[in-house]
Amino acid sequence: MTERQKDRPWLMRTYAGHSTAEASNELYRRNLAKGQTGLSVAFDLPTQTGYDSDHILARGEVGRVGVPIGHLGDMRRLFQDIPLEQMNTSMTINATAMWLLALYQVVAEEQGADITKLQGTTQNDIVKEYLSRGTHVFPPGPSLRLTTDMIAYTVNNIPKWNPINICSYHLQEAGATPVQEIAYAMSTAIAVLDAVFASGQVPEDRKGDVVARISFFVNAGVRFIEEMCKMRAFGRIWDKVTRERYGIENPKHRRFRYGVQVNSLGLTEAQPENNVQRIVLEMLAVTLSKDARARAVQLPAWNEALGLPRPWDQQWSLRIQQVLAHESDLLEYDDIFEGSKVIEAKVSELVEESLAEIDRIQEMGGAMAAVESGYLKSQLVASHAERRARIESGDEKIVGVNIFETTEPNPLTADLDTAIQTVDPAVEARVIASLQNWRDTRYQPPFNHPRPCKALDRLKEAAKGTGNLMEATLECARAGVTTGEWAGALREVFGEFRAPTGVSSAPVAVPAEEGSAMSQVRRKVEVTAQDLGVGKLRFLVGKPGLDGHSNGAEQIAVRARDAGFEVVYQGIRLTPEQIVDAALAEDVHAVGLSILSGSHAQLVPDVLDRLREAGATDIPVIAGGIIPNGDAEQLRAAGVAAVFTPKDFDITGIIGRIVDEIRTANKLDPLEVPA
Repeated sequence: MTERQKDRPWLMRTYAGHSTAEASNELYRRNLAKGQTGLSVAFDLPTQTGYDSDHILARGEVGRVGVPIGHLGDMRRLFQDIPLEQMNTSMTINATAMWLLALYQVVAEEQGADITKLQGTTQNDIVKEYLSRGTHVFPPGPSLRLTTDMIAYTVNNIPKWNPINICSYHLQEAGATPVQEIAYAMSTAIAVLDAVFASGQVPEDRKGDVVARISFFVNAGVRFIEEMCKMRAFGRIWDKVTRERYGIENPKHRRFRYGVQVNSLGLTEAQPENNVQRIVLEMLAVTLSKDARARAVQLPAWNEALGLPRPWDQQWSLRIQQVLAHESDLLEYDDIFEGSKVIEAKVSELVEESLAEIDRIQEMGGAMAAVESGYLKSQLVASHAERRARIESGDEKIVGVNIFETTEPNPLTADLDTAIQTVDPAVEARVIASLQNWRDTRYQPPFNHPRPCKALDRLKEAAKGTGNLMEATLECARAGVTTGEWAGALREVFGEFRAPTGVSSAPVAVPAEEGSAMSQVRRKVEVTAQDLGVGKLRFLVGKPGLDGHSNGAEQIAVRARDAGFEVVYQGIRLTPEQIVDAALAEDVHAVGLSILSGSHAQLVPDVLDRLREAGATDIPVIAGGIIPNGDAEQLRAAGVAAVFTPKDFDITGIIGRIVDEIRTANKLDPLEVPA
């Protein structure tokens, strides 16, 4: 057998960043020394949503799900001793993507880098933020303008940079089927390309360069044959759209380029060791097929359903990739699925259904119109509700959750407090003190930044006009402007946006058939309302802080509605004060708080204290999210009635428990059996 030249492996990344720029820099340099071939920066929620660390909404969120970057000094520290000209850096940042790219460029210039050689990606896909992750800031029109300006700027000035990573990853996390994932991502790409070409910032002969810099970031679930077919379908549709809609002749420009993080939605808190084999299977979906292989892969860690992974957990995920690339023979062969009738039939089916859905969205006026009307969000909420119902009924089997639940004691999680990374609560105070020091000293040696007010005024003027906003943003970066100041200036001009929740229009997912668990819960709701002398029980679902992952909250809200509650759900990003004000104004019987970012330890007790001060001690507070056992005990000790985490997958059962807590709080006898 003749020796074949092995293909080059994909870029191997670990999604990382926490606490402070200093701590994250140390982590990056350690990971690079272990053989990681690219950086993937996680930013904390205040940075993602354009707030400084001392803003009221940032409380409890600083440095939790990523690194806080408040200004140029933080960005310098983040990449200290890491030569950016030689690096391939992915930044998961959307609403504030232009700002973070500007800071990155200025740090690279200070290092003496040739910015035309900078390589990497800014996620910069705002559409999926309205639908799934909730870190949007501005309305769709201005948001699309920021994206457009960045694409035009990078194509002309940083030609190796991928200015947008159209991101179907979070759509799948929010419940998207493969067809929805393909169709919504492609519709977003069409909206972005239409806007870039309509802006007149790119000459006709450079259109191919723009298309060639559009990359995608996708999700791969455990149904790895279907997922691999999805990637082949993505490639075919992209080739067709770029050729037929935009007239791109060069096949290299039309190539579908994507990176992947495999599915976090499917990671389980129960028997978390099973997540390792899930991660391996999901990675195979995007590596086995040479013609549809990912350009970059990052894997979650086995314990992400429990909390933040530690460096060792991230190393384990990196080693999974390295074993496949360097020990197996995968990279020695051409596409191993070529000629398979089974694969071809599945790919053709996905292409046909996805094109039909893309046409439907175009008839509505495109992706932005479908966001503003609430169509896309309600479709995702409905898909997610159907998936949850399948899991609860046992039609969709999850090992360790609803099948094969018995387990030996797990040595990996014997001490849960050391099985995950914890962020020192004192970090927030240190970051805030550092930010205040930056504001006080940015004009002085050694930085001597010019006063930021002129740069901010210029940014506002540019935002009121139609010119490219990148130069004014770079000027702000060089002037020592903070993240909150940059976003605040644009908020003044553009306003803010509250996205549709999709809850009210979602169809019934679990019918209340006679004798079913749902019919029993509905009866409990009716009887309790009668006992309290009200027409309907009222339940407020609240999302305090900056955590925009609203999938869980939406599913609880939809199921409570179906069980007969009147549900108050105002969407994401509320202060504890706003939540308590709404609970009192709506005279609710229970408050449910959903937090996945780890800020529960500060925000939930604040809600409890405010309810007590208002004399509303008969309103039970329920908490849900990724909450470690020790934290759950503290919340219960503080007065939380019940705590639910991802292992509590029976949503109908949760609603029943909420009714029980309402009865207890109002000193009603428990309903032991269906009334």
